[in-house]
Amino acid sequence: MSHANAALTPRARLRLAKLIVEEHWSATVAAKMFMTSPLTARKWAARFRAEGAAGMIDRSSRPRSMPTKTPPELVKRIVKARWRRRLGPAQIAGELGLPASTVHAVLVRCRINRLSRIDRVTGEPIRRYEQENTL
Repeated sequence: MSHANAALTPRARLRLAKLIVEEHWSATVAAKMFMTSPLTARKWAARFRAEGAAGMIDRSSRPRSMPTKTPPELVKRIVKARWRRRLGPAQIAGELGLPASTVHAVLVRCRINRLSRIDRVTGEPIRRYEQENTL
């Protein structure tokens, strides 16, 4: 779904691509009409040629792979050190030979970045429930 201020919605992209592909407008003139760059106009025209109207929809910007992602075994070691010994990112990083920023990112991703959210006695996450006072 396009955001509110998107220059081209899927319907506008389709109209732009059809002008270039089917009606043989130049990309520069069509781009000027839709207030976008000629490079963008050529991109949508090429996608229309390759995929038709179905190619005008929004695509995910999520990467297909992350080659530098922290391996699951290392994540387990970081989480284990956090739960068992209540160490901070700098101490865990020193033990495992990792940057503290990597350890912190893993802890944030696992939602255990704040020691105040972990019960000191049981090691379980603290769940706080608030009820409205009806007096």
